[in-house]
Order: sequence, then structure tokens, then C-alpha cells
Amino acid sequence: MGKDHAPRRRTGTVNIYEAKTHFSDLIDQVAKGEEIVISRRGKPVARLTPIPGRGIKFGVLKGKLTVPADFDAPLPPEIQRYFDGGAGDE
Repeated sequence: MGKDHAPRRRTGTVNIYEAKTHFSDLIDQVAKGEEIVISRRGKPVARLTPIPGRGIKFGVLKGKLTVPADFDAPLPPEIQRYFDGGAGDE
């Protein structure tokens, strides 16, 4: 494999050059819950960490909400006029 092959999975510490070169891959790892430390000359200078609670959780309201049968029925004229630009016509 040449220089352009995919980087191996990194956990722990990477140097600035690796972080710059493989930033997108590191972000993908962080998004999966990993923490990455970036070092300069062997000393830690920054940390990439996941933001807690940022994931989308589908289905958490399943069974808790109902949509009325007339949800997509035409609006009453007194409300529809606000959508048609006639709110000031009184």
C-alpha cells in the first residue's frame, strides 16, 4: 500500500500532522464516541471529544402522539386568510 491508503483506526494520541491530514477520519471516530488527543512535539495540546446528547434518537415519541384524522383538511376561511396575505382585511 502507498501513502494514500486509508489510515488505521486511531485511538489515543495523534500528532498535528496526522490530525491535519486525517481530520475527517478523526471526526468520524469522535462521532462514534472516541476521544482523540492531539499533540505537538509529543506533548498534548488539544482534545477532540464527542458532544454528549447530540445524536438523533428516532422513535422516542412513538405511541405518545396522535395525528387527528382531519389534520390535512382545509383551514377555516378566518384562518386561511392569514396564509393568503389577507390578515389586515377587516
